[in-house]
Amino acid sequence: MLYDRDIREPLFDFLEERYGKTRMIEEKQVGKSRADVMMVRPSSLSGIEIKSDADTYARLERQVKDYDRYFDYNYVAAGSSHGNHVEEHVPEWWGIITVEQDGNRIDLYVLREALPNPGRLLRAKLSLLWRPELAHIQKINHLPKYQDKSKMFVMEKILAKVPEPLLHEQISQELFERDYTTIREVIEGYRRAKISP
Repeated sequence: MLYDRDIREPLFDFLEERYGKTRMIEEKQVGKSRADVMMVRPSSLSGIEIKSDADTYARLERQVKDYDRYFDYNYVAAGSSHGNHVEEHVPEWWGIITVEQDGNRIDLYVLREALPNPGRLLRAKLSLLWRPELAHIQKINHLPKYQDKSKMFVMEKILAKVPEPLLHEQISQELFERDYTTIREVIEGYRRAKISP
């Protein structure tokens, strides 16, 4: 029986080998769900839900709705016990990766490649960025700072002014450069700059 912890590292290696430049961000809050993995690629984000042999489908319906708001592509990585039925539980645009144990080895196969997610909302995807990351996108696109405005206001300005293909690339670039070890200082620096005259 494969557990979530058994699947993650082989899955990450498989995805990096298959897709090239990627970054895996684990346990990302999306709506009311927590995405197991957010895979960042140069111009897209993929949500990956891991269904180990120990998991059930109890929460999957809600997870599918949340993932479909935020990500350009979605996958379910399913243990062998789910292999015959997982297709019945995810939409046709979701990719399916099967995970099987072969002795001491874990084999992964793409049963179905993900298609572009028709339900993705660019506003929701943009909201995955932190305020300093949004500020950097404002800066490189020569937009006003809007320091006294809400995150939602800033997002609306970015959505109105930055062409969508370019914005996809810039969102990915911010996530590639995200540093979880320094984020507290970055946010504090952003807040200090916001309140200084």
